[in-house]
Amino acid sequence: MYIHIGENADVIPYGTSIINLDIYPPPDLVIEVANTSLADDQGKKRLLYEDLGVKEYWILNVQNVQVMAFAIENQGSRRITESQVLPGLTISLLNDALRRTRQINQSQVGAWLLTQFQQ
Repeated sequence: MYIHIGENADVIPYGTSIINLDIYPPPDLVIEVANTSLADDQGKKRLLYEDLGVKEYWILNVQNVQVMAFAIENQGSRRITESQVLPGLTISLLNDALRRTRQINQSQVGAWLLTQFQQ
């Protein structure tokens, strides 16, 4: 999933299915869902997003029910505990929400998450 935030939020026209990065800016946030592709997501894809200049990269590890988040700067990346593109959003909160999806239904998780954002 590619996400543009802030001034670039509306840069891609609605209905665009293939995003040409020679025309449009790189996304601010990329989220990969890794079930069987974890090694590729941590390796080749991470390097690709570093080269593209994506600001932040999250890997959702389905097997371990965990989000790994990386800030990308100067064509390199480092693990982060709080989102840089969504200030105030901690990765631990995302991990708590993911774990809750294994115990309670989606609407209850959504309601819980909203209460966390309102604090």
